Amino acid sequence: MKAASREALAHANTFLDQLLEGGDAVADSARTGLDLFEVVEVLDADRELRVALADNGSAPSARKALVKELFGSKLSIPAARLLEEVAGQQWSSTRDIVNALVFLGRRALLRGAEAQGQLGQVEDELFRLSRILDRESHLTQLLTDRNAESARKRNLLANVLYGKVTMFTEALALQTIARPERNPVVDIASLASTAAQLQGREIAFVTTAGQMNEGQQAVLAEKLGTIYGRAMSIHSEVDSSLLGGMVIRVGDEVIDGSTAGKIARLRTALSK
Repeated sequence: MKAASREALAHANTFLDQLLEGGDAVADSARTGLDLFEVVEVLDADRELRVALADNGSAPSARKALVKELFGSKLSIPAARLLEEVAGQQWSSTRDIVNALVFLGRRALLRGAEAQGQLGQVEDELFRLSRILDRESHLTQLLTDRNAESARKRNLLANVLYGKVTMFTEALALQTIARPERNPVVDIASLASTAAQLQGREIAFVTTAGQMNEGQQAVLAEKLGTIYGRAMSIHSEVDSSLLGGMVIRVGDEVIDGSTAGKIARLRTALSK
């Protein structure tokens, strides 16, 4: 995003957080997120409307009046107020305003999970889902089929998730599948990272030769927090090919303390 859009999004983000304070935060957040996703679907299908909302040549009051006329009666009060506020800002492009609404919709749902005391659970569920999709290549291929309708993809994933995750995780995952940015594995893992950031934590991706228990994860999180100077969230998976030890990835940094890694480095050293 260019400077104008970044400033507009920062303003809308603050406005959203203020809207969701007090009242029934869980219900308001959930409804706002879902409403914004529906608005995005309309905008994706209507180029003329996208252009009108991002037209900086028209008065902010005119753009606000337009969204109020088109969406006002169809949205929850917080979503309607937020949409009007977004429409009144200066955006650098039509893409930016739509992407901003996607971001705000996701943030609203994550705030709802936070109000419900489930944000940590949602973070973990999103990560687990990303790993399932990474392993289940057939399912991922079906979800990335460009010839399949979005509704069909959502129904397919909804059947997989039904009764197994929170409503917030399900809503976020279904929206991500319907409107992909890169691929399902990366997109959903990115959402897990966003959930961690809202809790003031950074994610450490840990691959081990055997399953880690909660106590081991807590100890590792504390050690990594000391090293990196910030709270850490451990996302772990098992890979028996490591033979022992673990591989840790934090951002772009990789710490390979696995037995397989040590053997590989020893072989490299001996071959020189």
